[in-house]
Amino acid sequence: MKRKKFQGVLNILSFNRHFYFIGIAILLIILLSKQFLHWNETIFLITILAFGYGLLMPLIVSMYVYDFSNYYHFQWLQKLVPGKADRIVNINAGFDETSFILQQKFPQATLEVFDFYNPTYHTEPAIVRARNVSLVFPGTRKTATDSVPVKDQSADIVFLLSAAHEIRSLEEKIMFLTECRRICKPGGQLIMVEHLRDFPNFLAFTVGFTHFFSAGLWKRVLKQAGFENCNEIKFTPFMSVFSCKC
Repeated sequence: MKRKKFQGVLNILSFNRHFYFIGIAILLIILLSKQFLHWNETIFLITILAFGYGLLMPLIVSMYVYDFSNYYHFQWLQKLVPGKADRIVNINAGFDETSFILQQKFPQATLEVFDFYNPTYHTEPAIVRARNVSLVFPGTRKTATDSVPVKDQSADIVFLLSAAHEIRSLEEKIMFLTECRRICKPGGQLIMVEHLRDFPNFLAFTVGFTHFFSAGLWKRVLKQAGFENCNEIKFTPFMSVFSCKC
């Protein structure tokens, strides 16, 4: 499935447009205020640069990660999954850019796709907008985070690709990952991709990095869910891949 040019950064801009409307409005007010207020030139320049940085840097990093890093080519996956898989489960939060690609990467596998989005608990405006434009993989089924309708120990690979952070509650995270552990075959694996609440993502998204969670938190909840053998690798400085053996 060929992605459109700059599709990643345009998605980020569209889904988070409320932040950009507010940010641009504030920036215009600051610029206009110079006509009426006696700004210190240095403070004024720093303020303008800070707002400009906060508006532009997330788009630049998103363009790098989603449009130029070959993330969606899935070449990084070959090192993690050297063999074949018979049954794959891909779970998303209602915005699915990966299932069609996974089907091409694993043509011999049975691919099951689930959407755990719950409008009562997953209330971020960005994910609501993303759902409105997402392609739905045929046969995608709704699921609760505490009850994935898949038999015990039946999946070779469980994918959570930029989805798990939409679960904001710590308890819900543990319940959900426990379900992922339950459905994973002995010798299978969970592959989870996430931005982190760390310094590189702070530089990229400023206060927006609080939408993500730290590597330490993810490792703790994965361990509490029953995943003992987890490795973290970096895909660009801004994205981590957690590979956990079952």
